[in-house]
Amino acid sequence: MNKFTPAKPAGARSVDEITGSRRLRRMRKADWSRRLVQENQLSVNDLIWPIFVVDGKNAREPIAAMPDVYRLSVDLAVKEAERAAKLGIPAIATFPNVELALRDQTGSHILDPDNVINRATRAIKDAVPEIGIITDAALDPFTSHGHDGILRDGIIVNDETVGQVAAAAVIQAAAGADIIAPSDMMDGRIGAIRDALDANGFQDVAIMSYATKFASAFYGPYREAVGTAGLLKGDKKTYYIDHANSDEAVREAEQDLAEGADMLMVKPGLPYLDIIRRLKDELQMPTFAYQVSGEYSMIKAAAANGWIDGEKAMLESLLSLKRAGCDGVLTYFAPVVAQMLKG
Repeated sequence: MNKFTPAKPAGARSVDEITGSRRLRRMRKADWSRRLVQENQLSVNDLIWPIFVVDGKNAREPIAAMPDVYRLSVDLAVKEAERAAKLGIPAIATFPNVELALRDQTGSHILDPDNVINRATRAIKDAVPEIGIITDAALDPFTSHGHDGILRDGIIVNDETVGQVAAAAVIQAAAGADIIAPSDMMDGRIGAIRDALDANGFQDVAIMSYATKFASAFYGPYREAVGTAGLLKGDKKTYYIDHANSDEAVREAEQDLAEGADMLMVKPGLPYLDIIRRLKDELQMPTFAYQVSGEYSMIKAAAANGWIDGEKAMLESLLSLKRAGCDGVLTYFAPVVAQMLKG
């Protein structure tokens, strides 16, 4: 059978004529040239590792919805913090799973200096003083209803919640937290926390604002991890941002900066790359993303089923967050990525 070679139409331009001899594949032809012109890179300095802590000793509880992620007792959390420091991870973010008996309508146990999150902070700081510790002053792991604030007559009351969140932030700073990252999205919380920290001698403790935390479907596995999945009544749309809105997200970020935030966070990450880019371009502040539990679990599940290359998808997703403008990423993949980068 004769091969058919299409005839070049009369007067058709060559590729060099079409491109003006600007062949953009030139710098993609080899590994060395691709590396030479790579615009964004992922390093261990970009990683923050969220971990979950529980009461007990030598406890490592698997989280069904988050493969390879565990709830850790304080003693094991210290060992993981030591491992993270050796890998070069700059900071960890701690989240508690609190016993149901300690939860109430107001989340009052967050004000206990000896609750599991504060004990974890002290123990980690004693053992690994060089690693940064980020704590969340939101009430949801401590409430009996799973909401981020105090519930009164079916309403999350803003101002009373802000007072309690600010008091919790001071207690967490006293335990050794380096950064307070309140995720409750109450109006005025950043300014109240800044005032409370400064008044109590914690001027050097920074605030990472969950400035743009969206009412997202991607938080499900996290709620299992902290034990709020079965408690939550209703939704969080009266205080989290509508995921259809980007201008509102910018206004929230601007307000938090005006109140004293030192850095901004976008949560979730991958579905909100446009928000990351807008905040970085318009506000020029340190900007982070939280690659949330749903993002993590989707990659792990698809990889487990052989539908995607999990390692490549993991790295691509993190690099996309960097490309969008992130200075760093909170990710459950942190120790795996750090080990790969070190290797």
